Amino acid sequence: MARYTGPKSKIARKFGEAIFGDDKSFEKKNYPPGQHGNNRRRGKKSEYSVQLMEKQKAKYTYGILEKQFRNLFQTAKRKEGVAGEILLQLCESRLDNVVYRMGISPTRSGARQLVSHRHITVNGELVNIPSYSLKAGDVVGVREKSKSLQSIQDSLAANNAVYEWISWNSEKKEGTYVSIPERMQIPENIKEQLIVELYSK
Repeated sequence: MARYTGPKSKIARKFGEAIFGDDKSFEKKNYPPGQHGNNRRRGKKSEYSVQLMEKQKAKYTYGILEKQFRNLFQTAKRKEGVAGEILLQLCESRLDNVVYRMGISPTRSGARQLVSHRHITVNGELVNIPSYSLKAGDVVGVREKSKSLQSIQDSLAANNAVYEWISWNSEKKEGTYVSIPERMQIPENIKEQLIVELYSK
């Protein structure tokens, strides 16, 4: 599956946030990349530029490319409710994201790899599609043969994040996607309304 494989620190500096997690390079240079990146007198961004940056930030955060992201937006627009919130809920419902939220992997890219390499089950069945959309009540677990993987054990041991919409059983190494998260339960710093405005033009 196509995905972004370029320099992550450069992208984090572009948005002024460590959107890929802890990043020592970003901490040292937390200003935009390029020759004029540290110039405090940068010109004011246009409305379109601000909206485009917000969309790109969301795409990089969740590791989704343009065509797939636009399809998610079209799906969100067809549903009842606030399109921007539903868009983020659809992103959060992806299997790779839930694997990351459960702490099975410390990063979304790592979670995507675990899913692709058939280490993850949904309701007891192997699923190797990172974009698989989970429904409330689905049980996500680590495949029996993969429970001894050091990378998974280390990630779970270091994880201390708690989400109301996810439950985790450390003994079984499986968790339940309890419910679709409300907007206030999604910690990502994304102004989804700007994305809606951009796609609605």
